[in-house]
Amino acid sequence: MPPRKKARTSETTASSGGEAAPKRRKVSVGKDGSNSAGSPEHSHWLMKSEPESRSENGIDMKFGIEDLKALPNQTSCWDGVRNYQARNFMRQMKEGQLAFFYHSNCKDPGIAGLMRIVKEAYVDHTQFDKKDVHYDAGSKPDNPKWSMVPTRGHTPGLVPVDVQYQRMLKRFLPLSELKKHHLQHRAGGGPLRDMALFTRARLSVQPLTPEEFDFILSLEDQEPL
Repeated sequence: MPPRKKARTSETTASSGGEAAPKRRKVSVGKDGSNSAGSPEHSHWLMKSEPESRSENGIDMKFGIEDLKALPNQTSCWDGVRNYQARNFMRQMKEGQLAFFYHSNCKDPGIAGLMRIVKEAYVDHTQFDKKDVHYDAGSKPDNPKWSMVPTRGHTPGLVPVDVQYQRMLKRFLPLSELKKHHLQHRAGGGPLRDMALFTRARLSVQPLTPEEFDFILSLEDQEPL
C-alpha cells in the first residue's frame, strides 16, 4: 500500500492567490455535485498533493512527486478525494491522459512534474476503513460515495484513479510565477485567464484546457517571469 497522501480536496495553500471566478450561467447543482447542464469532457489535469510531512490522526499525509517516483512501477492510486466536484472530475479521466503533479500546502507550492492516468476510476477503499483519515461513515460498500479515478458510465461512488510518474519538469513552476501569467492573461488575454488554479483554488483536482496545458508546459523552457 502506498503512503497515505494527497487529493485533499478542501485544502488550499495560504499563498494560493485564488481570484474570484468570472460569472457563469447558473445551473441546478445536486447534492452529489452534478449539474443539470452536464459537464464538458476534459483531457488534461492538475492534481494537488502535499510534499511535506503533516500528521492527521497519526498518519503522515506527505506524498510528493519524489514519493510517487520511488514506488514500484512509479505508480500509485490517487485516493482520499472527498469533494464532489473533484470526484466528478476524476470520473471524467481517461487512461493515457496527462496531469501536472502540483505540490500544495507547503512552503513553495507549484508544479513539479508530469504523471499519466493509467487506471480509470474505481471504488476508494479508504472510505470504509475506520482507521483511515478519509473514512466516511455515510458510505456503504453496496452504495459507495467515493472512487479513485474516471469511470465510463459514471458508476456511483467511483473516484480514485491510478497515476504513474512520467518526468520532472525541466524546472519547478512556482505558484507565484503562474499567478503572474494568470493576471497578465486576465488583463490582456491569454490561455491562463480562467485557469482553475485561481478561479477554483480550493479544488485539489482541476481540469485544464489543452491551451492551458500547452502554455504551462512551455514555461519549463523559458526564464522565470
